This record gives sequence, structure tokens and C-alpha cells, in this order.
Amino acid sequence: MKRQVPLVLCFVFGIVMILTQFSPHSVSQWVYEEVISWVLIIGPFALVLATVTLIQTHTARIRRRTEHWQYSFVVFAGLIIMVLIGIFFTPQNSVFEWLYNNVQLPMDATMFSLLAFFIASAAYRAFRARTFEASLLLITALIVMMGNVPVGDFIWNKVLFWTPWEDGVSWWRQWILDNPNLSARRGIILGVSLGVISQSIRIILGIERSYLGGGD
Repeated sequence: MKRQVPLVLCFVFGIVMILTQFSPHSVSQWVYEEVISWVLIIGPFALVLATVTLIQTHTARIRRRTEHWQYSFVVFAGLIIMVLIGIFFTPQNSVFEWLYNNVQLPMDATMFSLLAFFIASAAYRAFRARTFEASLLLITALIVMMGNVPVGDFIWNKVLFWTPWEDGVSWWRQWILDNPNLSARRGIILGVSLGVISQSIRIILGIERSYLGGGD
């Protein structure tokens, strides 16, 4: 019986939210806005649950002395400091702004700069010109990358092809993004949308029940 309640709630709210998207009536719009308000209320509880899970995970890492367990103390220190500052200071406070501008932003920049090298390494392994498709992908990637940097036009026009116009590689980059790339993206988005619709129908009808914590 307990497992039937989530299924009933999922079915009711799923059908209601579908109807609100196709009905311009004021009652339908009121229901939609009311449900969105409920989501905003439930969100903080989900944040608390995520925080508890984070604490339990890193506590277990410290207890078991897993690899790099020392960094879990850094997580706890950052969590405690930011929570205390958020409680006793406003976001416009100089302490809060200093931590955000001098700690979080540099860490974000560092993480994304390292991510760029991982992407470049993965691209090097994936773009090996062993087949026609891989060669086409490699050439396209080179054109797009050269078109995204200021020195790309100089290399394309002055070193490689000596084209008389200024927007040589930039024009080709934009053409690739506006035509084959956009067409492929639309196809992928359409396929993903159909998959989401299919999965949503399975969840609403109770066919897919993995979100309940079991495989049935």
C-alpha cells in the first residue's frame, strides 16, 4: 500500500501538469503556478537532504581512510565557513564578496581550465584520422577551433590559404555551426525529446518504478 501512494501522486500530478500545458484557462494557469510554488518550497528540503548526504559521504571517507581522504576536511571547512558567513552576513557583505571573488571564482576558473586539457586529450584520441568519418570530424573541429580564436583568421588567411577576404575561417566556422551542426543538434534534440516523452509516459502510468528505490 505504501508503494502505491507515490504511484498515484505521480500519475495525478503528471496528468495535471500535462493538461496545464494545453489549457489556456485561468484555473489551469493557477494550478501550474501553485505547483511551481510547491516545488520552490520542496527545493530547500532537497538541499538539506543533499547536504546530509554530502556529510555522510565524506565522514565515511575519513573513517575508512580512502584515497585523498584529507580533502574531505577541506570540504567540511568550506561548508562550515560559508554557512556561518551566510547566516551572520548578507550576500552584499565585504567578507562574503571577498570569499566569492577570491576563492570560489579562482577555483571555478582552475577547474574549467583543467577541464579544457582533458577535453583536448580526449579530442586527440577521438579525432585520429583512421576512417573517413574521423577525418571529416578532425577537419571540421580544426576549422571551428581556428574560427573561435583571433589568431585563427591570420593563420588561415596569411599562412595556409592566402585568401583575399578577411573572414575566411570565420565564415566557414559560422557556416558549419549554422548548417550541418544546427541540423544535427535539432535531430538530437528531437530524439531526446521523444525519449523523454516515452520515459515520462512510463513513469506516469507506473510502468517505470525505479525512482521508488527498487527495480520493479
